[in-house]
Amino acid sequence: MTVVQTRLPELEYELLRRRARSEHRPIQDVVREAIRAHVLADSVDPSEPIFRQLAHQKPRRGKDRTAEHVDELLYSAP
Repeated sequence: MTVVQTRLPELEYELLRRRARSEHRPIQDVVREAIRAHVLADSVDPSEPIFRQLAHQKPRRGKDRTAEHVDELLYSAP
């Protein structure tokens, strides 16, 4: 694990400290959670191959075999 140091204005530190205390968690956990929330956007990229390929699939009758062909759907040329 890497140690990162930073400077915070007193107000930001106090807000961080209060949140950590109210959640009964260490400040470092709250900071890591905030970083992940900011850096790792919870979104879908519609250009990913799985979404392009599945959008063009016709509904099948009977057993859906998509899981058996996932590599084909993901990595075959459009």
